[in-house]
Formats: sequence, structure tokens, C-alpha cells
Amino acid sequence: MSETLSLTVNGEPRRAAPGSIADLVRSLELEPTKVAVERNGEIVPRSTLANVPIADGDVLEIVHFVGGGQSDVTTADTWTVAGRTFTSRLIVGTGKYKDFEQNAAAVAASGAEIVTVAVRRVNVSDPKAPMLTDFIDPKKITYLPNTAGCFTAEDAIRTLRLAREAGGWDLVKLEVLGEARTLYPNMIETIRATEVLAKEGFLPMVYCTDDPIAANQLEDAGAVAVMPLGAPIGSGLGIQNRVTIRLIVEGAKVPVLVDAGVGTASDAAVAMELGCDGVLMNTAIAEAKDPLRMARAMKLAVEAGRDAYLSGRMGTRKYADPSSPLAGLI
Repeated sequence: MSETLSLTVNGEPRRAAPGSIADLVRSLELEPTKVAVERNGEIVPRSTLANVPIADGDVLEIVHFVGGGQSDVTTADTWTVAGRTFTSRLIVGTGKYKDFEQNAAAVAASGAEIVTVAVRRVNVSDPKAPMLTDFIDPKKITYLPNTAGCFTAEDAIRTLRLAREAGGWDLVKLEVLGEARTLYPNMIETIRATEVLAKEGFLPMVYCTDDPIAANQLEDAGAVAVMPLGAPIGSGLGIQNRVTIRLIVEGAKVPVLVDAGVGTASDAAVAMELGCDGVLMNTAIAEAKDPLRMARAMKLAVEAGRDAYLSGRMGTRKYADPSSPLAGLI
């Protein structure tokens, strides 16, 4: 039997036999003459679909026409990390909610496709107790195991090895904290852990300081995304240093997501206006008086900030510039 290839098709991982794009389309019970295909960010002319072979790691978008008249410009604006494509640029945490039911409702309201999950010991005294997976289906929402609470590279590596064994996850969130008071990352330990995890086949998305040099070092170490803090974890202070976040975005070859410090919707919009690929948050939603409404607000803020960034804002001026002509006044 021929070896299958690993692909991402319309945002979903898929295995397929070697062959042409047309062969792949037919295997999905679609007609090549009735679809359009984008491969690794480039449109493949329909007339050539039978002649273009698929390759391991290809990211394909296959579209066709459907009924309806309402357009949503955000649906086509996807982002990709480690070969996996997502529509929502909002990642949410799963801590601090009053219960799993509220957590699941907030995730749904946010539109998030990725949730971070902490790795903790099973309650052996009550093995029948409800679990997060009972409320948020890991087959529908991507779980991103994290190393929250780890203060050494060894602890973080051990935690993620267990996570991979438990759920098969290789896309993970790495954070190695320096101290309990500030929860700032220890970058020496973080870079060391990134190197080890990358060599072991993990795909680490890494929490880091808002330092462009450290962000580049993480890329070199094997990070598939860098996640600079906007402000201390759980502080709600918003993005404290827009200049360095912008410098990280400009210098990065991997996705950049603001992680930590977001307190309200305007903070999320600012992160996106700086050109970040996404925003991760937990406390801002979980500790809001109305978490579901805040989750919706964050969804809209991320979308608005992204649109503002893509549209190209007006230049700033030192003095006023009237929008109506002054000539011809009565």
C-alpha cells in the first residue's frame, strides 16, 4: 500500500494517497470542474488541477458557490500555525470560570477555535467527576496544552510529555515562569525548554517577554509562534509597550500573538491593530461580570482590530486638517 500524505484541507488535518489535486478533490466526492483550489496560499488554475501533484504538508482551501447573499470578510482571513489553519484569531483559556458549563458557553460566544488547557493530576478519589472534555469537545475545538505554573524547563518539558501521552497533542503552549509575584517568563529556561521540545517533535507556541531579541531567539530555538505579554498575567492592564510588540511583529517569521494582560475589548483591538496574528486571554472573559457578553465583545474587537490593520489607518498629523474645504465659505 502506498504511503499517505499529511495535508490540511479547509483547516482540517487529513491523510490522502499520493496523486493530483484533482484526485484529492474526487476523493472528497467533489467535482474538480465545480470548485476552486488554493494551495499553500496560491490559486491553482482549474485547468491544471489534474497535473499538479499534492505534497506532504500542503495546506489547501477548496471552495465552491453556495446560496446566500450575506458576506463576511473575516471568513477568508485565516491564519496558520505549524501548518494548521484557523479562522478565529482569538484563543481563550479555560480557568477561573464558575463551572465547565459557563466555560463552554463563553468559548462558543467567543467563536474561538483553540482553547488552552492546563495539565493537572486526575482526581483519583472521584474518577467520575465531570471533566472539561465533557463540555468542550476536543474533536471540535483544538486543545492547546500549556505549562501554567511551571518554573523550570524540566517541569515544563515533563508536563508536555504527559500531555502528549494523554491526548496525542504536539501543538502546545510553553511558558516557564521566573517568579510567582510577577509571573514574568524566565527567558533562559524558556529558550532551553523550546530547544528540547522542538527536537522531540513538539510544536511549541511560546509565552515570552515583549523583547524583539528574545522573540528571534525563540524562533531559532524552534518556536512555531511567539506570544509576548502585553502586561503581567491576569493584570488587565492592557498592552503596555506597543513599540516592542510592533517590532516583534515586524521581525517575526512565525505568528505573533499577544498573551496576557488584556483587560477589555479595546486592548484586544489594539493588539490586532499592531499587526498581531491573534490574541490569547482568559481572565478578561472569565472574571467579567457577564462572561458571555464579554466573550462576544472580544470576538468583535479582534475582528475590528484586524480589519483596521488590514485597511491601513490614516497617518497622524501634528495639526488639524479639516475634512470639509474651507474655500467658498459663506
